[in-house]
Amino acid sequence: MNTFDSFLRIYDVIRPLLDVGILTFLLYKAYELITRTNAMQIVRAAILLIVAYGVVILLNLRTLLWIFNVLAPGLLMAFAIVFQPELRKIFLKLGQTEWFVIGSRSKHTYVDSVLIAAEMLSKQRRGMLAVFMRHTKMDNIMDTGTRLNADLSSSLLVTIFGHDTPLHDGACFIQGGKVVAAGCFLPLSEQYDIKKTFGTRHRAALGLCEASDCVVLVVSEESGAISLAYDSKLHYDLTMDQLTRILESQLEITPNEQQIEDTIDEHKTVS
Repeated sequence: MNTFDSFLRIYDVIRPLLDVGILTFLLYKAYELITRTNAMQIVRAAILLIVAYGVVILLNLRTLLWIFNVLAPGLLMAFAIVFQPELRKIFLKLGQTEWFVIGSRSKHTYVDSVLIAAEMLSKQRRGMLAVFMRHTKMDNIMDTGTRLNADLSSSLLVTIFGHDTPLHDGACFIQGGKVVAAGCFLPLSEQYDIKKTFGTRHRAALGLCEASDCVVLVVSEESGAISLAYDSKLHYDLTMDQLTRILESQLEITPNEQQIEDTIDEHKTVS
């Protein structure tokens, strides 16, 4: 028996395990992608259509079966049109996904500066909207504000948001320890079940993280609550310790979903 035959025998043994392992990995990534893009309504609609088609076949309802077969191409096209925003977000997230991440990244030292400024502004009841950029390019949105490319500091953020300056009402973009831009206008959320008590800042934060992988920190001008928006979800009124741990999980090290859920388990999540 030569080496090639031995390899084939070993491969025949591990092939089922490899097949199941790859399928499990893909299913897990698909589930993770769906939960991060709020695309569950797409899954529900698809399941409803499949169940209806199965019932028609099972009961041998020929007229309905003929209608299903005739309308199938049109249904697929209508499905794509109706759920176009959700499908766009899925493909956007798919392109941003890091499938294999080994080890951890170096810590960002600028997180504390942002949190210090957020805490100060919260006590003063001054609103704040800070965007932590990750992979998605935001040039078109940053162009709506003023480019700064300034070194990040808590004093700079308090100056921007703590006074009624032209940059106060917009969002600032943070990347690599720099305030890249400020006074930027963010897209509002497309979600229809957002609490009416949430203002424009919270809706803008949700809107941006629905279309990108950014993490957005929001300080409420009315209540002083500090919140984080990411993965199309808003985590409202977090403590400084929770904010620090979530930002470190999202920006610095391999995301640990269980750690994040444990951090916010006592706070209501708006999806």
